Amino acid sequence: MADSTYHSPWSGTITFATLIKQYIILQSKLVQAVRTVASRISQATPGKFLLLQFQMSQVTQIGESISNLISQIQAVINMSVRNQKTS
Repeated sequence: MADSTYHSPWSGTITFATLIKQYIILQSKLVQAVRTVASRISQATPGKFLLLQFQMSQVTQIGESISNLISQIQAVINMSVRNQKTS
């Protein structure tokens, strides 16, 4: 009998290094898309520009989320260090 359990591709552990690597790949793909549209500007359509704008905003939001994650981790580390000093 086949296993009917859904297995999410994200069900494993996500490391910070993996997160950063995937973000870099995403940024690179976006830069390539911008270069492609820019090199064929006479063939560019409003839809292509809107898609690029949407992709840019997504990459920006992901970058901000990663930045917030780093800030939260730093805050937890700083609090732990403070707690150890007062103990």
